[in-house]
Amino acid sequence: MSLSYRQPGTVLTDRRFVVPLDHDDPDGETIELYAREVVASDRADADLPWLLYLQGGPGFGANRFVGKPAWLGRALQDHRVLLLDQRGTGASTPANRQTLPLRGGPREQADYLTHFRADSIVRDCEAIRPRVTGGAPWTVLGQSFGGFCTVNYLSTAPEGLSAAVITGGLPSLDAHADDVYRAAYPRIERKVAAHYARYPQDVERARRIAEHLLQHEPVLSGGHRLTVEAFQSLGILLGSGDGSHRLHYLLEDAFVRTPGGLALSDAFQEQVQALLSYAGHPLYALVHEAIYGQDDRPTAWSAERMRAEFPQFDAAKALAGDGPVLFTGESVHPWMFDTDPALRPLRETAQLLAERTDWTPLYDTARLAANEVPAAAAIYHDDMYVDTAHALRTARSIRGLRTWVTNEFEHDGVRVSGPRVLDRLLALIRDEA
Repeated sequence: MSLSYRQPGTVLTDRRFVVPLDHDDPDGETIELYAREVVASDRADADLPWLLYLQGGPGFGANRFVGKPAWLGRALQDHRVLLLDQRGTGASTPANRQTLPLRGGPREQADYLTHFRADSIVRDCEAIRPRVTGGAPWTVLGQSFGGFCTVNYLSTAPEGLSAAVITGGLPSLDAHADDVYRAAYPRIERKVAAHYARYPQDVERARRIAEHLLQHEPVLSGGHRLTVEAFQSLGILLGSGDGSHRLHYLLEDAFVRTPGGLALSDAFQEQVQALLSYAGHPLYALVHEAIYGQDDRPTAWSAERMRAEFPQFDAAKALAGDGPVLFTGESVHPWMFDTDPALRPLRETAQLLAERTDWTPLYDTARLAANEVPAAAAIYHDDMYVDTAHALRTARSIRGLRTWVTNEFEHDGVRVSGPRVLDRLLALIRDEA
């Protein structure tokens, strides 16, 4: 039974669905999906087309909006919106250190998690669409990894789509994870250089913190071991519109004077704990590299292996000289499963996923080349998370896809200026249609 309730300017309805764990075995095990229907309160009784929102990640549930912020207000002008918690996230049969042991040991857990990639998510969408729309196609808005899912949707079930809107999420169609991360480290280095140019005082601050961590390696209040590599991974902030400023404010008050000398402040450690913990989204760490698996090669901790090709990211070497300590970001490493208490019990499961070689293809290039679904994509030219060259190459491979390439926004442009971004892309689709 669906439950409806109100927030400022909106009517919300909780929706739950049962779908197969493995869509190739429709009579086998099932899982539950959760989605939140949203409609403008003054249009609650209107017959509106549907827009399905696919969140970025992987591993994050859909936004828990209050009212009509970000892009949602624009979407609600002419759509009824479904905010889907993708399988394994939010309230959709969450996968984490508490629930995964129900599957059995690491081998069983890894086998289970092979069903949590874009292809399974799209088949979930097609399974629930008739129950939501009565069979009518819907518009899909895919942000980041949600865009990866949308390209899979165009590849495998375009008949379910009336339009496709992608923000910061055009994947390479054929790149191995090594190609993705080999392209990523130079982008990250450019972001770090831009940050230090904006805040030159942070060069010395980061060096002091890194040097302290090499000597002390504190354990944070939640049990997270703060290694120098973990500190460097705070560079993930640099991919968002206000991330450079947030990183600067974090670094400026890192130390306090105590009877035992300088120490990292409780306030600094508490903020770092919140930024580094995967407790709320462990699936991100578990399948982050698996979302690129499509051939007979394992991902094999690609980000860690590719980092070795860029020795400038070695903090100890930087401290031995006079160079800056470089931050990293948007990458998952095996040491995270040692430092983060939310991931430690899943270390062997993650290793088995990294070794796996039987990933199925995610994209149908022939079908994309013949695409007939009106589609538009925002490509953020200086995106730290998604390689611009890869995105542009994919854009050229999807027939009829219209692009808006801009450096006005970072990867979170749809959060920072959602109504404008969505309005621009919907206009491109109207022009195409």
